[in-house]
Amino acid sequence: MDLSAALRAAAAQAGLAALGFASAAGFPEVRCSVEERVAAGFHGGMRFTFSSPERSSDPRSSFPWARTLVVGAWSYAAVAGNPGPATPGTGRVARFATRDYYRPLRVALHGLAGVLRGAGLRADVLCDDSRLVDRAAAVRAGVGWWGKSTMVLAPGHGPWLLLGSVVTDASLPGDGPMARDCGTCVACLPACPTGALVAPGVLDARRCLAALAQAPGAIPREFRRAMGDRLYGCDDCLEACPPGRRALAAAGERGEGRVALVEILEAGDGALLEQFGHFYLPGREARYLRRNALVALGNTGGEGAVPLVVRYLADPDPLLRAHAAWALGELGGAAGRDALAAAASRESDPGVLEEVHSALTGAAAGGGQRRGSVP
Repeated sequence: MDLSAALRAAAAQAGLAALGFASAAGFPEVRCSVEERVAAGFHGGMRFTFSSPERSSDPRSSFPWARTLVVGAWSYAAVAGNPGPATPGTGRVARFATRDYYRPLRVALHGLAGVLRGAGLRADVLCDDSRLVDRAAAVRAGVGWWGKSTMVLAPGHGPWLLLGSVVTDASLPGDGPMARDCGTCVACLPACPTGALVAPGVLDARRCLAALAQAPGAIPREFRRAMGDRLYGCDDCLEACPPGRRALAAAGERGEGRVALVEILEAGDGALLEQFGHFYLPGREARYLRRNALVALGNTGGEGAVPLVVRYLADPDPLLRAHAAWALGELGGAAGRDALAAAASRESDPGVLEEVHSALTGAAAGGGQRRGSVP
C-alpha cells in the first residue's frame, strides 16, 4: 500500500468524512481577503487567524519544511442533537458544541500524523489552530467547496464539518479543488437574523450572534433580543442551507442542545468549566456563559425567572449586573421594576447605571419583548 492509500485507509477507519491532499504553498488570495476584512472591521476584534494574516495564510511561515497538507473533515451532522423547540427557561447550544467534536477530529489527525512519522516523515497537526485558515486548505484539497455562508460544504454532509490538517514534508499528489459551488442558491444570506452575511462569502463578525456569544465584554444592546434563547453558537445559516438540511434529514436527529438557564446561573465556576470546557470562553472565564444565560433568560423566561435575575443585580461583576438589569427590563413586572429602582439608588458603576435606567424604561412599558418569544 502506498502512502496516500495508507492515509486514506487510516482516515476511513478513524471516521473522517473526507480526506484530501494539497500543496502547502501559501494562499496569497486568502491573505488579501483576511486583510480586507480586518481593514473593514468585519473581524469584530477577533484575533485567531485575523491576528497575523501573513502567518495564517502561509503554512511555510510556521513550517518551512512543509510540502503537503493532509486535510481531514469530521462531520457532526449524524451525531449532533438538535435543540428542539423553544422552551422557556432553556438556552440553545449550536450543534457543533453539544459535545467536544474536535476531540475525535484531533484523534484522527494524530493517527494520520502517526502514519507519516512511521514512514520516516515529519508531521504536525493543525486543528482549530490560528496558524492556518483551515477552510482554504480544505477547498484546495478538494474536501469541499467554499459556501456563501463562509462555511466549507462537502457532498453528503453539507456545512456540518469541523476541519483540520496535518502538515508534512511528504510529497503527495494534490487532489485539486472540487468542481462544485453553491450556484444560484443564496438561502443562507437572508436566514441570518442580524444580516451578518453582508455578501456571498462575506461575514461581518460584529453582527454574527455566534461571534458575539464568544466575544469579551458586553453583548451590544441592539443585538440582545436577536440572541433569543441562544446560549452558545448559532446554526441559522447552516439550517437554511439545502445540502445542510438534507444531511440532517438523512442522519436523523437526537434531542440534545438545550440547557437549563437557571442551572447555568446557579452553578459555580468549576462546575461550569467542567461541563462546558469545550466552549470558547474569553480567558476561560465562566462569567461569559452567565452573561449569555442572562440575555437568554431575559428573552425567554417568565416571572419565575425574576428572583434569580434580581440576585445578579447585586453580583460583584459589573458585566453581570448590567446584563441582569437588561434582562429585568425585558421581563417586566412589579418585582423587576422595584429591584431596578433599588439598584438605581445604590449602583456606582456608570455603565451599569446606564443599563439600569434603560431597563427601568423598558420595565415601565411592560417589558421590551413578549416573554417566551424567540426571534
